[in-house]
Parts: sequence; C-alpha cells; structure tokens
Amino acid sequence: MITFNEIHDDQPELDNSPLLRGAEAIFCYFEEHGPIGLTKAMAFKRDFVTWAVPRMGWPGYSEAELYAVNKVLNEDDVPPLELLHFLFLELRLGRHFKGQFRLTKAGQNLGTTRGKLFGVLTPFFLFHVDHSWLERFGSKPVGKWEIWLNVINVEAERIVSGRELFEVFYGKPAIEGVGAIREESAFYSGVLRPLVWSGLLAQVETEMPGRWRDASYAKTPLWYAVLTLDTDAELARLTRH
Repeated sequence: MITFNEIHDDQPELDNSPLLRGAEAIFCYFEEHGPIGLTKAMAFKRDFVTWAVPRMGWPGYSEAELYAVNKVLNEDDVPPLELLHFLFLELRLGRHFKGQFRLTKAGQNLGTTRGKLFGVLTPFFLFHVDHSWLERFGSKPVGKWEIWLNVINVEAERIVSGRELFEVFYGKPAIEGVGAIREESAFYSGVLRPLVWSGLLAQVETEMPGRWRDASYAKTPLWYAVLTLDTDAELARLTRH
C-alpha cells in the first residue's frame, strides 16, 4: 500500500501542486467573501468560478484557455473546480447549507495547515476517485497504483514522453485504431493526468499542443518529498552507475 510522507507547511515543494493551490483558493475566497453561493443545481455560482480561475494557476485551465471556448464560466466549464467541490464534500471539509457552500469545522482546521491539507486531499484524489469521469470513452486503465508509481519512479527520473510511459506498461499497440486510442486515453486520464494535477509529475514540454502522448513528463520535487517507494533502491543503484 502506498503511503505519503508527512510534509510540513513551509516546504516549498507544496507549490508544485495544482490540487493544493485550488483548495487554497477556496479557503482564500472564504476569508475574503464568506460562503460560496450555489446554483439551483448545487454547483458553484458563476461569480466564484470567475474569481477562482485566475487564482488557481491550474495547467490547461488558465483564463485565456477557458475564455477561448467559453463566453462565461460556470462550474462545469472548469473540471478542476468540479473536482475540488466533490473532494470537499466527500472528505466532509465542506457542506451545502441553505443555498451556500460552507466549510465544516474539519475544513476550517485544515485551511491553515497546507501540509496536512495536501496529505488529506491527494491520496484520496489519487487512490479513491474514479478518474474516468473525465475520460471520453469511460475506460479505466489496467493496473494498480503500486505498480504505476514504482515504475514511473524509475522511468520519469529522466524526461520521458507520455507515449514512452504508456509503452513501458502496455507495449506498442499491435494495430492503431479505436481500441488503442481507448487504452492510451484511459492511461492518460487514469494515471498521468491525476499525477500532474496532484503535482507529483510535471508536463515539462509539449511538441504538439493538445497531444499528451507527445508531451514530456518528469517527477517534481514534491514526488521526492512525499513518496517512498520500493524502487527507490533500484533507482539509487542506477544513478550510481
């Protein structure tokens, strides 16, 4: 079972995490404005969404990128906010009350301890959320987090492309087609994107915008700070030679 090392509030590695930055934006809004208004469908109201987007710094969801395809921003236009809303409710850090989203006592306590907040949000997000919610085919990758993390621990010590990582686990597709696209898409949605959103992996360059297979990935300082894995010893031997 994968467990996370404790990380202290003042460790700069935490700045790598979009998930943490997004959660902290929610806490910041509460400090400045109070509870978040909800629509009749129990989504965050547009004024909060508009306020939050530029403050999250979420890769792929900047103001420019979102307004390029949307005239106004609702919660369902910003999947990271949908995710954070879900996580806060599932972890009982927030609740709906009389048309508003309010923090619970547990949420209020975590809002001032960013290390603990990361430690609560991230393992639940990685290991317990169904990541196919954003996957266009609804497919899930074959494998387990223990294997994915231990192998990526070695492979992403260097800059590695999404295609290379996929082929390490599943080999080259025998035939390019819908089946191969489904498998690749499931791997990206179920493994690579969650790791990037959590801040453990970074997408460091993109030769062909919009194509994750051709993007390059590497472990962030946060990876080294919070993960202790079975392949660490193997990696240490490789780096000595």
